[in-house]
Amino acid sequence: MDSEPQPPKLQCTLKECIEEITRHLKIPNLHFGHGSVNAESEALWIASNQLGINPSDASDYLNQVLTPTQVTAALDIASKRMNTRKPLAYILGEAWLMGVPFFCNDQSIVPRSLIAELIVEGGLEPWLPADGKALDLCTGNGSLAILLSLSCPDIHITACDISLPALALASRNIDRHGLSNQIELLNGDLWDALPQPNDENRFDLIICNPPYVNSTSMNLLPPEYLAEPSLALAGGSDGMDIIRRIISTASEYLNTRGAILLEIGNEAANFRKAFPQISAIWMDVSAGDEQVVLIQAEDLY
Repeated sequence: MDSEPQPPKLQCTLKECIEEITRHLKIPNLHFGHGSVNAESEALWIASNQLGINPSDASDYLNQVLTPTQVTAALDIASKRMNTRKPLAYILGEAWLMGVPFFCNDQSIVPRSLIAELIVEGGLEPWLPADGKALDLCTGNGSLAILLSLSCPDIHITACDISLPALALASRNIDRHGLSNQIELLNGDLWDALPQPNDENRFDLIICNPPYVNSTSMNLLPPEYLAEPSLALAGGSDGMDIIRRIISTASEYLNTRGAILLEIGNEAANFRKAFPQISAIWMDVSAGDEQVVLIQAEDLY
């Protein structure tokens, strides 16, 4: 491959390393969206990894010198990214979401949920009373449960998933951030993971980034997305198969003034068609105002 990065002969600054990697990653067949939006942001991530720094802090280190060994390692990672078409997070074994690091592998999708913005920016606090209870349904690697726990240390969080390998990864991440006393992990298919609802175990807030990609879109996914577990992406013909199951039972697990928050991506039209009776609150996030929907318990009955 003509664009293969070549090992440098000399050391260079972080800025120069980012520029070199960017040049090689700008090839037509690469797709981004797993923690980076373009070749430059992915190059920044690769280069900053060699210094062991948060990619969002890289601008403070642009003049720091990388050794030839570090630059060679960075370029090797870029080559692997280009040749395998796997998400960079899988290659590095780590992903960053809202400035927080998470262990990452192909047993779970790369953490990138728009719900994370609402958690960190305090947009969910009206539905999270002090000493309240929250559920992260379809938790995957546990990133949303962990962000919620870090942002609201006084609440108890239950996180569940159908995939045992994903839960094993979530457990590693929970231990990494010292949150095993605040987050409880359960295994099961959606509501089957939970005990029967009663006055003592209902939730104030349920968050969920479910599989919602419709079948037509699934067939058009590039290799980077096909490298992720299809179980965590595929939502049926209209993207609503899992969401129908979630909404049909959610009211049983919510407190009277509770709410459920769902990421639905680009499926707003299909959501409205599937649930015309539901009065939904569309949350404003960086990707737009029809990507994440909140439904209050009173509107589920």
